[in-house]
Amino acid sequence: MLGDQYLQLQPVPSKTFSMAPSADCHRLLHINGPTVICHICYPVIPVSTTRQPTDMSSQEDTGAEQDPVPVEPSSVPSSESDATSGEIITVTIGATVPTGFENTAAEEVKEKIGADARISKDRGRIYFPISTDKLYQVHLLRSVDNLFVVVTEFDHYQFKESKEETLLELQQLASQLPWTNALEVWKLNGTLKKKKGHRKGGNGPKEKRNSDVMGERVADAEQLQQPEASPAEGLTKAGSGSDVETSTQDSDEAAPENKLIKFRVTCNRAGDKHSFSSNEAARDFGGAVQEFFQWKADMTKFDIEVLLNIHNEEVVVGIALTEESLHRRNITHFGPTTLRSTLCYGMLRLCRPQESDIILDPMCGTGAIPLEGAIEFYRSFYIAGDNNDMAVNRTLNNICHIQKQRGDKGSASGLPIDTVRWDLCSLPIRSSSVDIVITDMPFGKRMGSRKKNWDLYPSCLREMARVCRPGSGKAVLLTQDKKCFTKALTRMGGLWRRLHTVWVNVGGLHAAVYLLKRTTEMFGQTPEDVRESQGSVHPEGNTEDKELS
Repeated sequence: MLGDQYLQLQPVPSKTFSMAPSADCHRLLHINGPTVICHICYPVIPVSTTRQPTDMSSQEDTGAEQDPVPVEPSSVPSSESDATSGEIITVTIGATVPTGFENTAAEEVKEKIGADARISKDRGRIYFPISTDKLYQVHLLRSVDNLFVVVTEFDHYQFKESKEETLLELQQLASQLPWTNALEVWKLNGTLKKKKGHRKGGNGPKEKRNSDVMGERVADAEQLQQPEASPAEGLTKAGSGSDVETSTQDSDEAAPENKLIKFRVTCNRAGDKHSFSSNEAARDFGGAVQEFFQWKADMTKFDIEVLLNIHNEEVVVGIALTEESLHRRNITHFGPTTLRSTLCYGMLRLCRPQESDIILDPMCGTGAIPLEGAIEFYRSFYIAGDNNDMAVNRTLNNICHIQKQRGDKGSASGLPIDTVRWDLCSLPIRSSSVDIVITDMPFGKRMGSRKKNWDLYPSCLREMARVCRPGSGKAVLLTQDKKCFTKALTRMGGLWRRLHTVWVNVGGLHAAVYLLKRTTEMFGQTPEDVRESQGSVHPEGNTEDKELS
């Protein structure tokens, strides 16, 4: 099941064996010359003379001139035999999430899958167990960016002092890992994406290129299957990448051609006590993987991506289950500062929208936040607005795209969202009518400037306080200009109270998500309001209004 050197056989009567194995253990067999070695019992099994030609060609490709040598149990342990029989197995799934929202992702996993997620020492990753019959559910999670199945993990890996010894140890590690379950999950995952029509076609060159890669991946998955049908093969049978139909008759009629599996190794390393670089670890570990499986290395058009995650003493080896980040799900018309959908989901969960809530995004940009909310928290109503015509048009186009997508699937195409062009410091909304204000404020880098933020932030916070319900209203605001925001918050005269701060990484920038609670103070009656009204005749106030109009 792992390549051309493996063969899937059904149990045969024990009298044909020179050593009688158990009735159900000799499933994964290694072809070695004229004999077959059972990885579990190590009996010598005569090869039938009626074996299919494809099996014999696989023997020749692996160069089977050597005498039969049993493979060490560490390469394919007996506990993995369930993976090759089509039975349900339990594996550990790793997921990358927006930094700072690990707990939010763990809550979603518990809520939707019922599994207890473990937060990694390395920020931005969680791990949780799942059975293969629930594998499709992990692709429905809204808070995760990328998914991978864990091959093995070491909490306290003792690296050698010298670089040469460490790299040699990584090479030896490749042939000792329990790959079988992870590869079975990878094959099943490819079939699930195939049935969903994952990345069929595309609008631009990038989408088309991704579709081609998917087609090659699904086609290569067929090479791991045997001509004889088995329960495991029934789950993993797939056609070509351009055809979404998976007819078993067509699969049986057209025998898959022999083709090498293409792979690459990606190393993500964090820590200052390592004697090697990420490239060196990926190079040496990848070379050992290539030698062990006889796969072909390809950095771009790969079928399998092996992940080597190293964080100080923590080492995790996995196989990627996503070809691109899951945050690319809602937006087709991007702007200069479009937020990831996964980060939007984390912000929305932070304010916990309730049924019939009115949720406002006064600086919507491309509409990433209200779109994610309208899809996931659809019992609330969303108002998206911006003072830029292009931003409003992008939002409308993204809404239309989601509606068309839903309509094509036969579901209700309507979304609880509306779009308006407005001045964010003078919103056309009644006072105390909004339950939640959630937005991505200008960082002062790609949009606006730090200097303008000193005038913009106080005006925005006051207008948000006006439209928000006193005592129950909330605001979730993302900004990287933390100093300016903190200063502006102190000038609100007690209209807002800070409840929680989540530190996040946005495009390499250290930003913060602030959860604010609207106090019971009445807008326009605080001491700060009195001082503002007295000083409104100063030229500085006129300049502020002119800038923000």
